[in-house]
Amino acid sequence: MIQHLRNFIHYLSVERGLSKNTLESYERDITKYIEFITAEGLTELEQVTKAHIISYMLKLRQLGRASATISRMLISIRSFHQFMVRERLLNHDPTMNMETPRQEKRLPKVLTIKEVETLLEAPQTSTPAGLRDKAMLEVLYATGIRVSELISLDMDSVNLQMGFVRCIGKGSKERIIPLGRIAGECLDVYIQTMRPQLTKPNKPDQALFLNHHGARLTRQGFWKIIKKHAKEVAIHKEITPHTLRHSFATHLLENGADLRAVQEMLGHADISTTQIYTHVTKSKMKEVYDRTHPRARMN
Repeated sequence: MIQHLRNFIHYLSVERGLSKNTLESYERDITKYIEFITAEGLTELEQVTKAHIISYMLKLRQLGRASATISRMLISIRSFHQFMVRERLLNHDPTMNMETPRQEKRLPKVLTIKEVETLLEAPQTSTPAGLRDKAMLEVLYATGIRVSELISLDMDSVNLQMGFVRCIGKGSKERIIPLGRIAGECLDVYIQTMRPQLTKPNKPDQALFLNHHGARLTRQGFWKIIKKHAKEVAIHKEITPHTLRHSFATHLLENGADLRAVQEMLGHADISTTQIYTHVTKSKMKEVYDRTHPRARMN
């Protein structure tokens, strides 16, 4: 079964061009699934029935897994079995006609414009690491790119003269995003003055954002950085690596940006994914109306 999993991950990587994080998620999900069916005494995938998969879903529920997690696990399992049938390694797909668990729609957490400004001013720009942090936060909020895309930027990914960033998103799709004057100026100062202080002569790296070892900054490294600066300026809201991306999209729509343009900048394949941000703006609109309209609340 493990060899089948390796073949599946290879297919997702080569044929579908999925990102490293997505591949790791699929691998974790299927590994846990294989462990379950093996514990059930099954030695071949051909022995798996719909009842086994339902039993696994119930076990996940009993373990307190969220609906979103269970839904993702079922999608992974379904994709795995469909791959096996397509490759003629299985004669049937036990996940056929199985409904995905209904997920609760959770609105993305966003910062107010004032909170974003406070966060962007948090890093001490007199040090190489501080100016790097400032440049990263400015670029993230100015472009709305994913954290994985941010840390993957190379020196030639940015055109400061023209004012744009070129990044590679999900499915290895390239997109060009406007950078904005403030982010561009901050990035220029970082590249000209502080980045050279982070580079190491014995191991040059083309990465735009470097850590103190002179190597490409990691996703975990950035996660610690944004949490640290949020704590410094007493932002008590839940902060995730996507917080500035969510805030970018919400603030654009609140100020009249076209939904299709925001979709393209975010790199969403389906506009329905971008539409979640319209619910955030509508929610805020209702809050403002209730607070400010003289006849919103009748006693």
